[in-house]
Amino acid sequence: MARDKIEVQNFNFYYGDFQALIDLNFAIQKNRVTALIGPSGCGKSTFLRSINRMNDTIKNTRTVGKILLDGKNIYDEDVDVTNLRQQVGMVFQRPNPFPQSILDNVAFGPRVLGMTSKNDLGDIVQESLEGAGLWNEVKHRLSDPALDLNPGQQQRLCIARAIAVKPDVILMDEPCSALDPIATLHIEDLMRELAKDYTIVIVTHNMQQAARASHFTGFFWLGRMVEFGKTGDLFAAPQQELTEAYITGRRG
Repeated sequence: MARDKIEVQNFNFYYGDFQALIDLNFAIQKNRVTALIGPSGCGKSTFLRSINRMNDTIKNTRTVGKILLDGKNIYDEDVDVTNLRQQVGMVFQRPNPFPQSILDNVAFGPRVLGMTSKNDLGDIVQESLEGAGLWNEVKHRLSDPALDLNPGQQQRLCIARAIAVKPDVILMDEPCSALDPIATLHIEDLMRELAKDYTIVIVTHNMQQAARASHFTGFFWLGRMVEFGKTGDLFAAPQQELTEAYITGRRG
């Protein structure tokens, strides 16, 4: 039986006096892909960054309410943010491999965190690249520069880098927006495969992508969660007029 990995309880977020997220209440199931859709500036990415507290790096921001990860509020004072970001990995909009070799990109996190001996490192690199669907394409050139890969491969490398530190959750902020259609389908297939081992939360402007790749979808509008539910239900029979207007193109 699926269970909740993340519970959002009366969560609000402020940039100075501006309230970007308003009274969010919903749950994200373990080992599922959850897509967040909505127009630009509606709070999707702000919420995504709230899950691993990346917004902490922005001055004059504050939160009210809770985000529970496995029942623990990540905003409690005793939470180690470094450990949280290991547990909740992030893949960004544009591929951002380090200017190092393919191997060193994947090995970076485990080395920094002291997770492994040198003998185990090769296994972690291979497992991570296999998990990201990239191993067969790069196994004979691990010492090549990561920047020599094409954009789709670079994004899968960034996914491999994220899973190398054994997170529980992977956040993806429009991971396909800079990719061609073929590379996009690779990433979408990969998300469903990764959900067997990880909880995936993706922000996307591509509603077709949300419909294809996710199990659950949440629709944001002006900082509020208008509707949240199973993806098939939300797209086929939305419960809110605003949701229907957005997914049919009449609003947004």
